[in-house]
Amino acid sequence: MAREIKILAGEVESRAVLNSSSMAEALWKSLPQVSSASRWGDEIYFSISVEPAEGEKKEVVEKGDIAFWPPGKAFCIFFGPTPISRGEEIRPASAVIMLGKIEASLEEFKKVRDGDEIRLEKVQG
Repeated sequence: MAREIKILAGEVESRAVLNSSSMAEALWKSLPQVSSASRWGDEIYFSISVEPAEGEKKEVVEKGDIAFWPPGKAFCIFFGPTPISRGEEIRPASAVIMLGKIEASLEEFKKVRDGDEIRLEKVQG
């Protein structure tokens, strides 16, 4: 059964589907999480209280990917290039552990500003 989360950031609300990794399982068990958003190009990231676990690591991600960045213990939402991207690629600051994918429009995330409250919740289904 797919596990779905709700992402609430400022006035933006979206949903994402988690993958089957140990890292996604650790995130799921830790929800809800509340933090303050930070922007880095077209990436939103924020600290979460969860210990790193196993999962696929990537140095280049795709639009809509959600991931965990171990050095900052941060949840990341990727919706476009970052300051270190080359061309149209989406490159995190360093390798991230993949958590899943946002399957809705990503344009709304451009409205999120540094300091906006951001919340992750389980979608009960």
